[in-house]
Amino acid sequence: MRIALIQTNPTIGHFAHNLGLLLDRLRQAEQAGCDLVIFPELALCGYPPQDLLERRDFLQAHDQSLDQLIAAVGDTGVIVGAIEQRQGPGKPLHNSALLIHQGKVVQRVRKQLLPTYDVFDESRYFEPGNPSLPFPFKGLHLGLTVCEDIWPGSYGSYSVDPVAALLRNQAHADLLINISASPYHHGKLGERSQLFSNLCQRHGLPLLYVNQVGGQDSLIFDGHSAAINSKGQLAAIAAGFREDMLLVETADLHKEPPACPQLEDSVAHVEAALVLGLGDYLRKTGFSKAVIGLSGGIDSAVTAVLAALALGPENVLCVALPSPYTAQISIDDAQELSANLGCGFEIIPIAGAMQAYQQALAPLFVGRPEDLTEQNIQARIRGNLLMALSNKFARLLLSTGNKSEMAVGYCTLYGDMSGGLAVLADVPKVMVYQLARWMNRNGAVIPERIITRPPSAELKPDQCDQDDLPPYEVLDPILTAYLEQQRSLEEIVAQGFDHETVQSIIRRIHLSEHKRKQAPLGLKVTTKAFGCGRRWPIVQQLAR
Repeated sequence: MRIALIQTNPTIGHFAHNLGLLLDRLRQAEQAGCDLVIFPELALCGYPPQDLLERRDFLQAHDQSLDQLIAAVGDTGVIVGAIEQRQGPGKPLHNSALLIHQGKVVQRVRKQLLPTYDVFDESRYFEPGNPSLPFPFKGLHLGLTVCEDIWPGSYGSYSVDPVAALLRNQAHADLLINISASPYHHGKLGERSQLFSNLCQRHGLPLLYVNQVGGQDSLIFDGHSAAINSKGQLAAIAAGFREDMLLVETADLHKEPPACPQLEDSVAHVEAALVLGLGDYLRKTGFSKAVIGLSGGIDSAVTAVLAALALGPENVLCVALPSPYTAQISIDDAQELSANLGCGFEIIPIAGAMQAYQQALAPLFVGRPEDLTEQNIQARIRGNLLMALSNKFARLLLSTGNKSEMAVGYCTLYGDMSGGLAVLADVPKVMVYQLARWMNRNGAVIPERIITRPPSAELKPDQCDQDDLPPYEVLDPILTAYLEQQRSLEEIVAQGFDHETVQSIIRRIHLSEHKRKQAPLGLKVTTKAFGCGRRWPIVQQLAR
């Protein structure tokens, strides 16, 4: 049997667009002589639809599109992720995989494991399905599952293993199939490879895995749909971070596979994810252009490169907003970077605005020394000017702060936190440097001085980040241990870190929660990002 694994980039709720994608790809697969076409989880509506699932008009539009898809399917079968409405006690919906053939739904499998960890909240909407059995199609018995159903022991705590249940009582299957909407994070590719290999070896069956691709709010879906043979070896893999169709001959899944590139997590994948997430966020929200405050530092430089890759340099405006504390080399480096990228570049000095603020506040501030207030005013002036450019020219303002700064509150509300999308909000500072080096792999796109110069906010004379923070090589591992690995203060200190340093960092994380609740949406590339997947109260008393 020839099977097409088709990873699509849907827009949530845009049923005409999504249906058009499925029908176009179905016709391509038919022309390629395919017997079966497999699309991702919830491919008609896009994943995750969240509270749109509570709207009757959304469900009606979904069902109308599903009816059109069913009517268009002939002898080439289609497996597609879809919503099913249900009656009776429990939740009103199933997250289902449907096999469509010759204008009819001939098989239905409902997702059994409904994740509720991190960014997932599926049990809010869906009722779990019952165990299923393999079913025949064109001479093969197919074991069909939906996303989480092949991850029972990896993230959530579940009492059942749907694949083991599928094969219970010596039920016969020739092929396992999983349709998925699995978001990317750094390290996920290796996790999937190991999971798939173990699964296929354990059951002695090949696996076809089809994953959604594209950016959706903070989530980035990487595609990388794959065929794994019965020995757990990768037989074929689709492209990452773009739509693709992978053709698989089932007879080949029981043979020694040809040389196939193995997936290894790298900073290149992080760059590809951020480019996809940034570009899709703008396109799907109706923007085509961006504006960035370019400071001459590494965070804004990396953000500018990502924006140029995602949108085209002609659609990116870089703006330097120097104060009396800004070094000339910062302006020079920002201008050189913009020229290297081919982006627009403007300079708006803020000294006059600073003086106006000082004069307005002088009667109230009299007798009080300068402190962080004056530094934050500079950041807020810049934020206001950049937002004015955003409004006037319909350019989305990209915030440039990194995860390390966001974690400890080294950022200014309504200042450098202003913007419509925080591109690096889940990228630790050390990884920002790795991205910059990767971006310069074929030549100095980012001026070398931006990478080697000590980072500074330049809000007072001779300022340096590490006047207020430990070195990022120390800070980032502590943040990873506390935020992503859920380690306690004592456990982190036991890893060799200074007790006072760890305690101070944890305290700053907690005190800064109110800032992050007001931050722009950030793109998720680690296992635990600030945002919808981290539900932390602002008012709490843990290690303050």
